[in-house]
Amino acid sequence: MRKNIRGLAQSLFSIVFIIIVIGSYVIVAQDVITGEWKSDNWSSKKEQDGKIHLSFERRNEHGKHQHGSSFAYSDLQGLTREQEQNGKVAFRLVREAGTVECEGTFVNGKGSGTFRFTPDTNYIYAMRSRGFDFEKSSSKNSDPGRAENRLLSAALINVTTALADDLKSVNLGPLDVDDLFKAAIFKVDSKFMAEMKASGFPGLKMEDLVKARIFKIDADFVRKVREMGFVEKDFEQMVKFSIFKVTPEFLAELKNAGFNNLSSEDVVKFRIFKVTPELLTDLKAEGFSNLTAEEVVKFRIFKIDREFIRNAKAADPNITVEELVRMKIGVHRIKSSN
Repeated sequence: MRKNIRGLAQSLFSIVFIIIVIGSYVIVAQDVITGEWKSDNWSSKKEQDGKIHLSFERRNEHGKHQHGSSFAYSDLQGLTREQEQNGKVAFRLVREAGTVECEGTFVNGKGSGTFRFTPDTNYIYAMRSRGFDFEKSSSKNSDPGRAENRLLSAALINVTTALADDLKSVNLGPLDVDDLFKAAIFKVDSKFMAEMKASGFPGLKMEDLVKARIFKIDADFVRKVREMGFVEKDFEQMVKFSIFKVTPEFLAELKNAGFNNLSSEDVVKFRIFKVTPELLTDLKAEGFSNLTAEEVVKFRIFKIDREFIRNAKAADPNITVEELVRMKIGVHRIKSSN
């Protein structure tokens, strides 16, 4: 009898041990995640594109998890544009990561209700076999152990195993679930990577490729920069060109104003400090026609305008840029004419 009891105890211990080891995955795979959804009809343009914006919110003991995305009506089974106006609705989003089922009501284009998300067990293990563990994250702002929230986001963003395989097929270094999210959100895939590589940037990592998408840097953008005469090897310089809107038109205006040999850094500085062709024309009219890029920028930094220049030159016709700057900040005296 004691042997039987001892054997039963050992068996129970083994079962408990197994549950402890894989328990988080059992919970994730079997538990239904619930929360609230709403749609505030936020963008008429999205509606014209055949899309609707939905926000999902889940609250638990660990806090609040929110996610908002635009969805094509064709992806939402049971919801049409007409139903979005008024009445009760029941629709669902079926994705590889799981199924989101929604119920609620629309009133004058604004909707709200509850949702139930059931993760797909096969997806969890398929991703894990590819090296993407939803229990782990490199993000400091993530919720440790909140795999269910990340699975819900994976379903809403539509993070697929096909995307995981596509990213794994190229040499991007170690990737995690957060990288999958970035790739899905910003549409980073092997095709885009190949495009950027062919344009002269073979060593870009995921963060660089996300920047490229955010700032709309593609092969066509790189081509236009090179047509402007800049053979850039530094990707960050491309980012600056995009942020500060360095365009062929702007460069042509600068050349017409007499600046033909500006470096890429000089052009960026001109954009940062709002140096315009009109300013260059004004400075030339006041007798400053052979300025360096650095000197031009000083006129902007110290707010030296045409009136200030004229007053200074009335007292000292040969005043220099440096003297104008010192005069502006109050440490320079006009030379006596006597």
